[in-house]
Amino acid sequence: MNAVHTPVAQDERTKLGIRPGDTVRVHQKVVEKGKTRLQVFEGLVLAVKHGTEAGATFTVRATMSGIGVEKIFPLYSPVIDKIDIVRRSKVRRAKLYFIREKVAREVRRQLRNMRMVNLSTTDFKEEEKSEEVDEVVETPAEEVVVEVDTVPEGDEGIVTPEEVAAEESREEKKNEEA
Repeated sequence: MNAVHTPVAQDERTKLGIRPGDTVRVHQKVVEKGKTRLQVFEGLVLAVKHGTEAGATFTVRATMSGIGVEKIFPLYSPVIDKIDIVRRSKVRRAKLYFIREKVAREVRRQLRNMRMVNLSTTDFKEEEKSEEVDEVVETPAEEVVVEVDTVPEGDEGIVTPEEVAAEESREEKKNEEA
């Protein structure tokens, strides 16, 4: 009668039934300077290996600050305090390693869509001066207020009213100098 004594509730972890495609939140105990705290790692389960036996592991992938981070957790590790399944997704693969390449392709596609920009501090000074002039223009009969619309980021190729006003002020300065 070899009884195994472990601080881990094995039945609970076995019944949890972690599968690839699940989004899980793993509460891991971290010891720093003699104190123990819980650190949460939330991400997508890419793979579950060795089923529910003693050496079972699961791989979790999360994106932190734009960088993909993967951790392999032993299922019955006493370092893991708690495992929460946040979301279940239906997947048609046992291992989701293709997610790594898929994310890399998306990042490359976004970099391709970015354009080179040549800006200097003098450009911003000219724009600030032109904005001050364009905000309120007084005429003898009435007051005209120019409204400036904001354009969401990522819309390249769209000319904003601010850019038009800055370009007009540059042309006026060139004409005055000539």
